[in-house]
Amino acid sequence: MRKWFLPLTVLGLGGLGAALFTERGRNVISSLFERGSKGPSKFVEWNDTAQSELARIQEALDRIAEHLDPGHERLA
Repeated sequence: MRKWFLPLTVLGLGGLGAALFTERGRNVISSLFERGSKGPSKFVEWNDTAQSELARIQEALDRIAEHLDPGHERLA
């Protein structure tokens, strides 16, 4: 594995250099950054939806628990 370390490093750096110095490479890198910047907003939207769904499920479970054992109060 040690004898492949230097050639793989040179190949990786050469590929990175080609991506940075060619027009097509710069376009690909900029499109990746654009897609990455849209990701957090989609994650926040999904997270809000998941949180509201979890709250709805918790309310349903609380109602079920009340019907099954009306003598005990809610713990949380």
